[in-house]
Amino acid sequence: MSQPLIEAGTRLLNAMGRHSDLIMQAYITGSVNESDYSRKVLDQLVQLGVLWRPDPQSPLRLKNAVRTLLEGSLQDDRNRTITTNITASLASLRTLAEHYKEALHYHRFNEAHAHMGDLTEHVYQLTESLTNSVRVLFSRINNEFGYVSSVEAKIRENELAQGQVSDLLQQLESFHFDQLSELAGSNRELRHLLVVALQQSFAKAAQELSVVQARLLDLLGRFREFQGRTRILKGFLLHMEQQPDFAPSNYAALSQIPVLFNQSNHVLAGASADVNRVEHETEYQSIVSTLTDIHRAARDASDTEASQEIDVSEQTSISLEKDPIHLAVDDYFCDVIDSGQPKSALSYYAEHDLPFDPEVWLYQVIGGYQALDDNDKRFFALDANGEPHRIFSGNFYINDVTLGLR
Repeated sequence: MSQPLIEAGTRLLNAMGRHSDLIMQAYITGSVNESDYSRKVLDQLVQLGVLWRPDPQSPLRLKNAVRTLLEGSLQDDRNRTITTNITASLASLRTLAEHYKEALHYHRFNEAHAHMGDLTEHVYQLTESLTNSVRVLFSRINNEFGYVSSVEAKIRENELAQGQVSDLLQQLESFHFDQLSELAGSNRELRHLLVVALQQSFAKAAQELSVVQARLLDLLGRFREFQGRTRILKGFLLHMEQQPDFAPSNYAALSQIPVLFNQSNHVLAGASADVNRVEHETEYQSIVSTLTDIHRAARDASDTEASQEIDVSEQTSISLEKDPIHLAVDDYFCDVIDSGQPKSALSYYAEHDLPFDPEVWLYQVIGGYQALDDNDKRFFALDANGEPHRIFSGNFYINDVTLGLR
């Protein structure tokens, strides 16, 4: 069955190669000048499906399939054809996948192989169509629709491209990969085609289409700006044609200057508090409340002028005595040094029947250890005894401390 197809394809490609000039002329001009070629050559190309005549009065033109082939291969910037019929392609894929699974179930392996070939071709054709559509959009954007000359035409082309992007995004919503995954089941080849290949193409196309949409909106804004400036310039030229003796007036000498010319740059005034603004009253009160007023009593003139006697007698010495709890902490440290054995603070507290609160005693022992200088502190080791909280992590409750020598 494949041999007749191979021979027919070979004849078609040979004919297209022999008459490439005719095909390219028809591609560029849109139709064939039949007087430049023999009737036999034209009839042969019509029979092969390269040329066709829409109606008896029309000239011969290229078939759409041949034109699409040339546009895709040559990456012609004038190409505005974008395939958006993705839903029908997905329906064909589902049908071919069912044919393939049924053939495998009944052990018709030759038929299954043929269906797998058709399914592979459809999948890669769909991914290529998505890639080609995005490429066409990018080529038109990069050239800023250079195949049309006027700004109005560029705006129309931009709106056409935005509509095509919207159609593509709506068509991409028809991809339901959960259904495709369920359709593929555990078949490795089907999962590779219907899930992996299509999902990669879907993600890439969706990402690139979002970039295309943003760039189209940016281009449309620029075209609108050019259009506005062009209209102003055309209006001024039309005014000059209708009134060639027009001369601008000296607006600076007028007493009433038009608003268009009576404009100046903004001047930044000096900052100052406006106390008449009621809405700022709360801020003013908060600022005033933070101010500090220092009152100084005026000195009496007689006090400043009167001489003061200086007492040069020996001053009495002042002795600072420690609190009893401080002395008890010192005795606790000395007891540890004398015994050379570690001892807990609460055990020492119980042995000497100290009159302080146990919690205050523990705080004072810890504070006494922390108050030592670095040289003295390195001779002691203070360990905390306690337990973590039963519910809240990170909380450690100290029940006792043990002091010892290093």
